[in-house]
Amino acid sequence: MTIIADTPELPYYAVIFTSRRIEEDAGYNAMAMRMLELAQEQPGFLGVESARDGLGITVSYWQDLAAIRAWKANVDHQEAQRRGKQLWYSDYRVRICRVEREYVLS
Repeated sequence: MTIIADTPELPYYAVIFTSRRIEEDAGYNAMAMRMLELAQEQPGFLGVESARDGLGITVSYWQDLAAIRAWKANVDHQEAQRRGKQLWYSDYRVRICRVEREYVLS
């Protein structure tokens, strides 16, 4: 099921993770589910949206830059990053953006 994150009042921050995976799973799906559960427990986490069809794009939303730094420093998240570099991704890019405007279909 695909969900569009219900984001708060502006401004907030988005971390855009764009990736290409290698073919072998090697525990990827289990780790992805664990990271989602863990992120949801982090102070300042606002929501996430993700899609994959060859190219994967995951956008996580955060209250502020301090919350993003804390997530990046999380020990379990660092282990997932290490495995990603070694096992799961052929290429990736991370972008951090301040969201100042948003439009909603109503």
